Amino acid sequence: MTDAEPQPTADAPAVAAAAGWRNAVNISFFSDLLQSIADRGRSMIMSGRGGTAKDLAGLCGDLLSSRGEASGVALAREILDRYDALEDAAKAAFLRELVQRFGAEPAALEKAIAAYREKPDHRTLLDLHKAAEPRRQELIRRLNLSPGGTLRLVRMREELFRHQADLPELEALDADFQHLFSSWFNRGFLVLRPIDWSTPANILEKIIRYEAVHAIESWDDLRRRLQPADRRCFAFFHPQIVDEPLIFVEVALTAEIPAGIGPLLAEDRSVIDPRQATTAVFYSISNCQEGLRGISFGNFLIKQVVEELARQLPALKNFVTLSPAPTFASWLARERRNEASQALTDEDKGVLDALDAQGWTQDAVRLPAVRRVLMEAAAYYYLRAKTPGGRPVDPVARFHLGNGARLERLNWLGDVSPKGLKQAHGLMVNYLYDLDDIEKNHEAFVNKGRVAAASGVRNALRSDLPSREVVPLQ
Repeated sequence: MTDAEPQPTADAPAVAAAAGWRNAVNISFFSDLLQSIADRGRSMIMSGRGGTAKDLAGLCGDLLSSRGEASGVALAREILDRYDALEDAAKAAFLRELVQRFGAEPAALEKAIAAYREKPDHRTLLDLHKAAEPRRQELIRRLNLSPGGTLRLVRMREELFRHQADLPELEALDADFQHLFSSWFNRGFLVLRPIDWSTPANILEKIIRYEAVHAIESWDDLRRRLQPADRRCFAFFHPQIVDEPLIFVEVALTAEIPAGIGPLLAEDRSVIDPRQATTAVFYSISNCQEGLRGISFGNFLIKQVVEELARQLPALKNFVTLSPAPTFASWLARERRNEASQALTDEDKGVLDALDAQGWTQDAVRLPAVRRVLMEAAAYYYLRAKTPGGRPVDPVARFHLGNGARLERLNWLGDVSPKGLKQAHGLMVNYLYDLDDIEKNHEAFVNKGRVAAASGVRNALRSDLPSREVVPLQ
């Protein structure tokens, strides 16, 4: 056995996992059947058009007017194949053509508006709704008929993101993608699967590639995260993208809430009996598909994994994260430059000058003062600093607090890797998912903007700062 070719074991979880992957193979049969239809129907396509963005948009018009199933599947495949062959500039031009040529039909929309104004009932409202839908949405639905069309459309949206800054009109096309993807990737379609050392190697390779929080350096590193008895990993899959994880979470089973990532990932750490664990630590949550940005299913992943772990291991009492603070260092840098900062005094700024020195974490003389000021600033960052919309500035905080977690603890030098020091000066955070309080915390955050925080976090906030409402620890 090689690291690149992990083999299944004979235990029950592995057998169940293998059955899941066999089901995925069965799904691929239908994909192969669709591929056959596309191949047979391809001969029906007129191939006289060239390969420019306008030519490709013309084929899209043909697809919208097509009524035959085989010809539609074949034409959808032909369009996506030609699109994939375009250079980046031509892809951008094609996406722009979709915006300009495949919006709602103005005449039909005006007629529907007039009919609704004359007789505002359910029938005219339905006609208005149909007339207002951009033709791009039906085009995207038909492109999805192509073999592998779902993933190829996700990749097309990735391409859209790369050009959106220069072509703001692509926002309309992105809205179409987001509308359709929100339905196609509805939680009801997603499948939760455990990822372990018996998972097919092509999936494991993607876990390595997509890990976005704590890089997996090698197959041995991956083995240390999957194979030990006190480690778990789960991922969401979509039945039309059977070999591409959408999002995955890595879990460590521990005897206490951890304050740093180093001990969790250490090569020489001691493995504990899962039955003795009291805490499940979600230490890495990675979204795998950039083209699904803004399509939220991470909250469903956490809730389902909590339920699964609680069922498997009834002794677990705590469900926590060990989370990065990806924008803390950049926020702190702005506050240090801000002469009118409410988070830092001039004295604080002088203390934090130590952060500019190489190897500041080893400066035993200055470190205590740096720790005090940095942790006070971190409390302000999480409890007071807001976006223009009134939400916490930290994106990870918005995610977990919005899912009903409580801000449990701020961890000094929790991640001293180069990445951890660069993005957060080593700061890491624990969010606690208390099953009894999730709904209450979620409602308080979403409806009133309240941040549920433990007393230790609140006590780190300097008392002379302006008061704002923070939900105390009950």
